[in-house]
Amino acid sequence: MSTDVTKAAAALPGAWALGLSRGALEIKQFARQRDSVIFTFAFPIVFLTLFASIFSGTVEGTGITASQLYAAGMVAAGIMSTSFQSLGISIAVERDEKVLRRLRGTPMPPAAYFLGKVWMVLVTGLAETVVLLIVGATLFGLDLPTSAAKWLTFAWIFVLGLAGCALLGIAISSLPKSGKSASSVVVLPFLVLQFISGVYIPIDQIPDWLLNIGALFPLKWMCQGLRGVFLPESAAVLEQAGSWEYGKVALVLGAWVVGGLVLCLLTFKWKSNRDG
Repeated sequence: MSTDVTKAAAALPGAWALGLSRGALEIKQFARQRDSVIFTFAFPIVFLTLFASIFSGTVEGTGITASQLYAAGMVAAGIMSTSFQSLGISIAVERDEKVLRRLRGTPMPPAAYFLGKVWMVLVTGLAETVVLLIVGATLFGLDLPTSAAKWLTFAWIFVLGLAGCALLGIAISSLPKSGKSASSVVVLPFLVLQFISGVYIPIDQIPDWLLNIGALFPLKWMCQGLRGVFLPESAAVLEQAGSWEYGKVALVLGAWVVGGLVLCLLTFKWKSNRDG
């Protein structure tokens, strides 16, 4: 009997395989929610178009246009939108609708659920980034990198930023008391961070005390790093330190990956407070 049980357990798919299957399901579910897809992809494009059209002049002393500046920052906001905002809201809704509670009662390893979310965030994050880069390059003069080093820099900023924001989104999903309040709880801090992290307002026009608050979170450093990737060196004078500070960008984003994981372990709940 014990041998049969062992063989049956060995035949079950592992967390990685289940995570891939779960990720495919998450992507299909996301694609079927047309309003969510349209909002997720259209929101940063609409805001990029508005700000780049209103503030379309040349930034003094840099040789770049305001449109290029906004396009670089909006790519970072798009990454955070598909990770932090998406997971923060969707997981809170799933918890409120008892989806998490039912999944926890199945033989599926908990890691498979989170791997599924990671795959969904990775696919949607890549898709939105590609769309924003195409729009920025074709409509707003954003110069795409021509060197492998620049693309490599873009790759590690994307991976670290997406991972840190996704973990932060999972952690904040435990704050809303219900699925209905999830949007308010998650969108408000994200919107504030966009204004104090250099997405909508150039860094040199934001008070230092607000910049210091924004510097505690990953969005500011993603914006700064991506500006370094897509803008010429002359634009570095706009930064608070007068340089791109790639080392500090990597340090802060890496710290948020570790810190976000710790927050998830400490705060994540499979059941809402009403369920005990």
